[in-house]
Amino acid sequence: MSRLPDVITTWFSSRGWTIHPHQQDMLARADDPATLLIAPTGGGKTMAGFLPTLAELAAGSHDGLHTLYVSPLKALAADIKRNLRTPVDEMGLPIRIDDRTGDTPSSRRRSQRADPPHILLTTPESLALLTSYEDAPRMFAGLKRVVIDEIHALAENKRGDQLMLALSRLQALCPDLRRVGLSATVDDPAAIAHYLARHPDPCDIVLADPGPAPDIRMLQTDAAPPWAGGGAAHAIPAVLEQIKAHQTTLIFHNTRAQAEIFFRNLWLANDDGLPIGIHHGSLDRAQRERVEVAMVRNQLRAVVCTGSLDLGIDWGNVDLVIQIGAPKNVKRLVQRIGRANHRYNAPSKALLVPANRFEVVECQAALQAVEAGTLDGTPRTHGPRDVLCQHILIRACAGPFCAETLFAEITSVGAYSALSREEFDDCLAFCATGGYALRAYDQWQRLLQRPDGQWQLRDPRAARRIRMNIGTIQDADLLKVRLKRSRGGKPLGEIEESFAATLSTGDTFLIGGQIVRYEALREMTVEVSRNASKTPKVAVFSGTKFATSTQLSDRILTILKQDSWPDLPPHTAQWLELQRSVSQMPRRGELLLESFPFKGREYLCVYGFAGRNAMQTLGLLLTKRMEELGLDPLGFVATDYATLIWGLEEITDAEPLFDAQALRDGLDGWLAGNAVMKRSFRAVATIAGLIERNTPGQRKSGRQATFSSDILYDTLRKYDPDHLLMQITRQEALSGLVDFGRIEDMLARTRGRTRLLRLDRISPLAAPLLLEVGKVPVKGAAQEKLLERETEEMMRRAGLTDLPG
Repeated sequence: MSRLPDVITTWFSSRGWTIHPHQQDMLARADDPATLLIAPTGGGKTMAGFLPTLAELAAGSHDGLHTLYVSPLKALAADIKRNLRTPVDEMGLPIRIDDRTGDTPSSRRRSQRADPPHILLTTPESLALLTSYEDAPRMFAGLKRVVIDEIHALAENKRGDQLMLALSRLQALCPDLRRVGLSATVDDPAAIAHYLARHPDPCDIVLADPGPAPDIRMLQTDAAPPWAGGGAAHAIPAVLEQIKAHQTTLIFHNTRAQAEIFFRNLWLANDDGLPIGIHHGSLDRAQRERVEVAMVRNQLRAVVCTGSLDLGIDWGNVDLVIQIGAPKNVKRLVQRIGRANHRYNAPSKALLVPANRFEVVECQAALQAVEAGTLDGTPRTHGPRDVLCQHILIRACAGPFCAETLFAEITSVGAYSALSREEFDDCLAFCATGGYALRAYDQWQRLLQRPDGQWQLRDPRAARRIRMNIGTIQDADLLKVRLKRSRGGKPLGEIEESFAATLSTGDTFLIGGQIVRYEALREMTVEVSRNASKTPKVAVFSGTKFATSTQLSDRILTILKQDSWPDLPPHTAQWLELQRSVSQMPRRGELLLESFPFKGREYLCVYGFAGRNAMQTLGLLLTKRMEELGLDPLGFVATDYATLIWGLEEITDAEPLFDAQALRDGLDGWLAGNAVMKRSFRAVATIAGLIERNTPGQRKSGRQATFSSDILYDTLRKYDPDHLLMQITRQEALSGLVDFGRIEDMLARTRGRTRLLRLDRISPLAAPLLLEVGKVPVKGAAQEKLLERETEEMMRRAGLTDLPG
């Protein structure tokens, strides 16, 4: 296909548009088995992906489903549906378009299966569900193309693995199926192409003109950032001025709790009554949709948000993005920057707001990375086997299958191309019996092998339960929050069950930017009222505290190595200069340790620059090691760049603490009965189908699911420690919250180069960590004054009181 039908070219001409070169290139490659398009935000990626589809459907001769569009977000699918519907209607093309997500009514889902639209926009979970039905071959019979938007976001997690396994099933049903991947932020194009392709077929990469560099800098504020914390309250006046100077501003945060706090502070300072909204995943869907509609209509001047608005949604007149707090990841920052000036060849405009003093350095490193055009990413490992187990059960729901055929389908997926037959058979055996220690229980006897060698569900009724638990997203245990009224009041959103358990009648907390008063917990719903009168708690919303990436950490070390820091604000530059005069600057290839006394305690600060999760794990392992050596540790605190340990004994020899084998042995012992392992096991067992959260007529509470998973974990640990799910759990724990791999990398790059400095006072770089130690919930003015006095005394002892700000 090299040219478009006249009706489409005429429509382009009527708008004064011309087809971009990369869009023409995608037309020319319309029949290629797989193509990855990397084009800048606003560069018409989505239209490039759909142009071959529109051209093929323009004649009106195709029956049934022609193109599947898959996105990571339900909101993105709905947005693309709106944006695609306009040109199709204006051109008068005979094309039916519909979306199918978790929000789609069941009546519409049934009609979509019976009479599929030409273009269906969906998510990985909904697609996996569609492949589980017996009539999947009929529904997908005419499928010609799959377009995967924001493919980089899916390639980083288990949702993407689930999607590619579903595509392997579709490829078996439709051998000529063509695949298209779209993204603006790919750090390793070859890896994403391998991920997208039907192995071993190739996947060509189309690189569009990257367009102009973004206009990005740090926001100048009258007040200096605080020494610790993540609220960025000091920047509220400057942020308000930026909102007034722009049409629509997106204000991104890394966590939902931080977004709630910032929105509240921003609203209290909003004396001009500017229309400002908040958007994150824990808010009620209706509230999120109201914000989205208002944005499309350009009725909001600013939206405080999280990753819920990260991806490629075209929101009205957004002309500025503000990132509150260090982005932790350059790729995420570039993605967020792209929300501003969402037009081809228009530079995106963004401001970074460091929340504390060290984040000034991190934001400077991120600015340098964006300017250099380098993205960061974590190399993908082999496809996770818990997702594979779920896929086998999904395949069984659709009817009997041949193990050899299914193995061939699965190994056509890039992430599973190296899967051995033994590993596959282990997963199949688990799906059939539950494994050695569980094979005596009927509930896990799910598959049987027929005389002809094919596998099928032991009980066809199990298909319903399997379908109800499809998915890889492990939500926190959330409870609905509603205003207290008869028959149930207005829904506000969700909070974590663990947070709700801490509430007593009369307690207040933030949700959706408003303070509400806890009244009662009724039928798994938190009832609240608006008659709040106390300083609020903050709901502990589910969400990840991102760890600074390896690449960004390396850039920070490069900045610290400089002789001077003219690009940094004076308050931060002088802080670093004082560190160099009092102690030493951390260096790449060397592990710097500082020990010093403070208030009758001995402190050890370890500058590992391995990211929050790894530094947290390092604190756990080092304190355990110190106990073994009789060094009496009392506690620790960790950030992305350092771990601070306090205790009773001075550390004079650090070498025994950092013995790699001793740390690994300590990790093994710590993990065996630790909550991290149990939490990882629960997630793995839920995805693999061992634990069902959803059953007909009810959903297990978080406590019920935890109780079930803990019993299973303890049983397998005792009687079947080599069980498939125990193997997967250990892999998950080591690479997830524990992140032990970065500790091993840190030890490897600094082996034999550990420097322990004994100081007579707190070092400037360690001082902010001491503030983290003393951080407690503040309930009134007296406590705030006490905290301020402690801060002043601590900074005076560190020699930091004479610095600007």
